[in-house]
Amino acid sequence: MARTKQYIEAEVVEKAMHLFWKNGYETTSMQMLEKEMGINKFSIYASFGSKHGLFLESLKQYKSIVNTVLEKLKHGTRGVADIKQFFYDSVSSKLKDDNLNGCFVTNTYNEFSESEDELVQEQMSMFMTQLKQIIIDKLKMDPTKDDATILKQANYLLLAKHGLAAASRVNTKKEIEDYIEMIFANV
Repeated sequence: MARTKQYIEAEVVEKAMHLFWKNGYETTSMQMLEKEMGINKFSIYASFGSKHGLFLESLKQYKSIVNTVLEKLKHGTRGVADIKQFFYDSVSSKLKDDNLNGCFVTNTYNEFSESEDELVQEQMSMFMTQLKQIIIDKLKMDPTKDDATILKQANYLLLAKHGLAAASRVNTKKEIEDYIEMIFANV
């Protein structure tokens, strides 16, 4: 007879997500996960198959959290102003808490950029493609922009978003706000 889980899976995944977000995949050990999640490694393996499986579940959970901000961007009607607000929204909660870990997706994208891990690469590629398309759609709201300009600005903004995520790990709130303002002075 199978034993009943003594924990709520979503809660332990959230704890693991924060640990991976802060430390990265490679640096996060099973011992760290056990301690943070409050369950033993056998329970982790039973529920998620492996550290990698737990990491993928953590990415899914983070993306579901970020999806609220992405949906706001997607349904905005103010074009570039919506993108700028998205930049502020994507760092605002972290600036309040002074818990600056950057963006979990961007951190993962950077950590796995040269990895052959197809599952993680697929997750990152899907997220970045989705974000770029939303940015393109917002830029198209300006009838003065041609397709070539829109693509260049979308690439610029996607790279700036990566930079913002990295900067939010180490820079002050004022520096982040100045960075965002300068990005949009050039769009």
